[in-house]
Amino acid sequence: MAVTLTAWQAFSLEALAERLGRACLAANASVTAAESCTGGGVSTAITDIAGSSAYFETGYVTYANGAKQRLLGVRETTLAEHGAVSAETVGEMVAGACRDSGATLGVAISGVAGPGGGSAEKPVGTVWFAWGDGQTQVAECHQLPGTRDVVRGQAVRVALIGLIDRLEKMISPV
Repeated sequence: MAVTLTAWQAFSLEALAERLGRACLAANASVTAAESCTGGGVSTAITDIAGSSAYFETGYVTYANGAKQRLLGVRETTLAEHGAVSAETVGEMVAGACRDSGATLGVAISGVAGPGGGSAEKPVGTVWFAWGDGQTQVAECHQLPGTRDVVRGQAVRVALIGLIDRLEKMISPV
C-alpha cells in the first residue's frame, strides 16, 4: 500500500514523530533511518522528541555512494547496475542499517532533491524509500514536487508515515 501525503498533511513533523514514538513504545520496537537526500532529516525529527532514545539509537547519513557501501553494506554492483536512487539500493540500505543497529524496523531514503542532478529516467523529485528489517524490505518510489527544501521535507514526512503505518500494524494487525 502506498503512503499518501494527503491524509497526513494536517500533522506537523513533531506530531508525526510523537506518534512514531508512541507506536514504538506500544510495539516494544526500535527504529533506525538510513538517509541520503534527506541528510539526517528523519533522524532529526525523531530525536527532536524527548525520550526518543528509548526507541532510536542510531541513524545513518550516507550521502555518498562510498558511505552507502562502507557503512550499510550496499553492494558496488547494485550501485553500478541500478544507481543510488533505486529500489535495490534503498532495500540494501535499510537492511544494512537494521543489521548494524539491531533496530526492529528501519527506513531508507535516496532521491534527487534538486535543483540539478535529475535525468529523464530519474527527474528531480524522484525519491525511493524502503521500509523493513535485516531480512525483508518493501520499496516504493514517490515523485515529490517542489524546491529542494520542499522535496526533502516531504521525503521526511513520507518516511515517518511509513514507519508509523508499519508499527501500528504490528500493534493491531488487520
